[in-house]
Amino acid sequence: MYEKFPIAKPARPFAYVREIKASDLPEEIRAELPEVSEIYAIHHEEGERLALVTDRTMAFVMARQNDYTPVSVH
Repeated sequence: MYEKFPIAKPARPFAYVREIKASDLPEEIRAELPEVSEIYAIHHEEGERLALVTDRTMAFVMARQNDYTPVSVH
């Protein structure tokens, strides 16, 4: 009747890029970024935070350099 089609797995895992307010970060991280009000978090597709960067473009570049497919989330 119906043929089963295998689900194609992406060549690279996803990395989600999300803007966050620096005020939402722990105090020890905020102390290292005194003049930054917004920052971008890069998360593994399972939710683990991989990195924090101060520029959205850099977040996408960093994800690609580490073999992730970056996706923006809100």
